[in-house]
Amino acid sequence: MARFKSEFLSTLAERGFIHQSSDETGLDELFSRETVTAYIGFDPTAASLHVGSLMQIMMLHWMQKTGHRPIALMGGGTGMIGDPSFKDEARKLQTPEGIAENLAGIRRSFERYLRFGDGPQDALMVDNADWLMDINYVAFLRDVGRHFSVNRMLSFDSVKLRLDREQSLSFLEFNYMILQAYDYVELSRRYGCRLQMGGSDQWGNIINGIDLGHRMGTPQLYALTSPLLTTSSGAKMGKTANGAVWLNADMLSPYDFWQYWRNTEDADVGRFLKLYTTLPLDEIARLEALGGSEINEAKKILANAVTAMLHGEAASDEASETARKTFEEGTLADTLPTIEVDPAELQAGIGLLSLIVSAGLAASNGEARRSIKGGAVRLNDQPVVDERQTIGLGDLNDGVAKLSVGRKKHVLVRPAS
Repeated sequence: MARFKSEFLSTLAERGFIHQSSDETGLDELFSRETVTAYIGFDPTAASLHVGSLMQIMMLHWMQKTGHRPIALMGGGTGMIGDPSFKDEARKLQTPEGIAENLAGIRRSFERYLRFGDGPQDALMVDNADWLMDINYVAFLRDVGRHFSVNRMLSFDSVKLRLDREQSLSFLEFNYMILQAYDYVELSRRYGCRLQMGGSDQWGNIINGIDLGHRMGTPQLYALTSPLLTTSSGAKMGKTANGAVWLNADMLSPYDFWQYWRNTEDADVGRFLKLYTTLPLDEIARLEALGGSEINEAKKILANAVTAMLHGEAASDEASETARKTFEEGTLADTLPTIEVDPAELQAGIGLLSLIVSAGLAASNGEARRSIKGGAVRLNDQPVVDERQTIGLGDLNDGVAKLSVGRKKHVLVRPAS
């Protein structure tokens, strides 16, 4: 017997999105009988979201795809404080100008996944600064603050963790959970929002919002969280040795984004196909069953599908073709990531150790040195055996040189114009 009647929850369950729900039966009945409005909040800590947020964006995508209305809540107000949940120390405070710049970049991440407009199932992008920035403090304490028990707030894992470690938790950060709870009430009043979704680390904050809504007279509100995702080796999603895997193309090239998914560990391919693509489950089951070298075909399909969804079919095809030429044909592809260097330095000769690091192919000189000793570094497809080797103008072919570490990390080096 199926776990859910509603298409939305059935889809989420089958694809591995559901970790916990406040009222599974009630939520299923709600989605079965009416068009539901739900939201997920995103704080503007950078000018782009990264792959760690993609699971949440896909939940909003599936919500709209199954006939409901998603809200992407931008934290223009709460971003002035920063979410302290499970952080060891306070976040650095951002300026209003920095937040505005980040919000502009983040909005672009959603345009490939959601259809925005004025229709009943069109997505909304809302900024909580609209109601938080002009709050009267005394009135807010009287009308909202009185519903919160400090004793209960101190019991939340995200707070307890900091206090148990005797790490400071400022009054500013302590108020974050009140503001986030109030967001839920405002979205319920303004847009008829009935569900907040988020990662499992947001459970306490979401339940706070449900409780506040009950005390302030909203209709029944619900919570739904997704599991916190790591790779099979335990690495955090969206992080690599070279930094975050950004969604915006001006912060990470479509080629590098494609390569991130192409390098997925074998054990994660099926799971990631379910979470990050819209491929049918029977096709995913076929790809999961592939073994040996055939699993690489599934990885390419994963990389193509995720990249096409974010950057478009043309960018995905270009990245795939670049990889094919580079790795399968051994030819130089002009669309590889490029690092530009000072022509004068290139004429004098640039040490490969420092260039490998500055190109993001290694995290340190020590790592670069070990890669050379291990035979992993190549210049123009020729092995580098001397860590003192330099790259100069004579190494350029058609104005560029190809620098590689291992089979999957490549950059083009060219003189700056």
